Amino acid sequence: MKDLNNSLVDSKSRASKPIDNLPEKHPTIGQPKVGVLIANLGTPDSTDYWAIRRYLSEFLSDRRVIDYTPWIWQIILQTIILTRRPFSSGAAYRSIWNHEKDESPLLTNVREQTDKLRTSLQKRFGNSVVVEFCMRYGNPSTKKTIFKLKDLGCEKIVFLPLYPQYSAPTTGTANDEAFRALMSLNWQPAIRTIPAYFDKPEYIKCLANSILDKYKTLDKDPDHLVVSYHGVPERYLLAGDPYHCHCQKTTRLLKEYLGWHSAKLTTTFQSKFGPGKWLGPATIDFVSQLAKEGKKSIAVIAPAFSSDCIETLEEIQEEIKESFLESGGEEFTYIECLNSRDDHIKFFHRLIVNETKGWLS
Repeated sequence: MKDLNNSLVDSKSRASKPIDNLPEKHPTIGQPKVGVLIANLGTPDSTDYWAIRRYLSEFLSDRRVIDYTPWIWQIILQTIILTRRPFSSGAAYRSIWNHEKDESPLLTNVREQTDKLRTSLQKRFGNSVVVEFCMRYGNPSTKKTIFKLKDLGCEKIVFLPLYPQYSAPTTGTANDEAFRALMSLNWQPAIRTIPAYFDKPEYIKCLANSILDKYKTLDKDPDHLVVSYHGVPERYLLAGDPYHCHCQKTTRLLKEYLGWHSAKLTTTFQSKFGPGKWLGPATIDFVSQLAKEGKKSIAVIAPAFSSDCIETLEEIQEEIKESFLESGGEEFTYIECLNSRDDHIKFFHRLIVNETKGWLS
């Protein structure tokens, strides 16, 4: 046992020293580390016209997001949509912008998640793990962040897209961008992508706790809970995308965990963009119908979003809320995303520890 302990001490000592005995002019090689990279959708750098236009152009040019024939779509996008939409989108971003830090709330929230996760993982694994975040569109870009991790000595990377339910326009395109970054490296780090986690019991518990915590602050429970997910065209479902099924199962697991009757909550979809049939019912129409049926108080939660962003802070809390109140509703409650809640970070910690088996110990 003494020899084993001495061996472990020597191993830790060697791990803390730089690699030496390299040939003259050999590139610097640091001690191997494991990188943890969390990814979210993205955000414009500011609310001015050109910043919004750059962001929307990158986002809406992604064929995972818009699958129309490229040469036709680009003509429509560049000459019609991007001449007008940056004005309305800019106004929406300005209504929720974090003026203190001069950044979008999504960027603020993801940075806080990363900082808490870094503290948690480094407390357990020390400097052998490096935790960063990136955005699929905008900054910090996936490519630059993977290059940064590589420069910091990460020979292995765990990639976590912050989308509980899988969909090609979210998880799929985030993974695509990570793989594209690896294609430009001569020495590629090994990479593991963490799959959708919508059905993990601990995640469902986090969602349920966020609902119960919010309800405790209210004088009485709302008449109905609207479980609103970001929408996608129905043709994606018919082409084999599992997103719709993942959303339905998330709601079912949440209902079962809470022990509620099906009549107390409903799955809906928001953020429709463009023509064609989208997944439904549409949240904005459904809340209006609830008010017309006599429901005076409702709550809305958005489980497809791990961090509050324009779709939750502006669309839900302004547009969808307005639809409910104008139709006769009286009390509208928004249940915040899990963001950097302690139980959410602990869930991510355990998820990453499980995915790094054999890499971190």
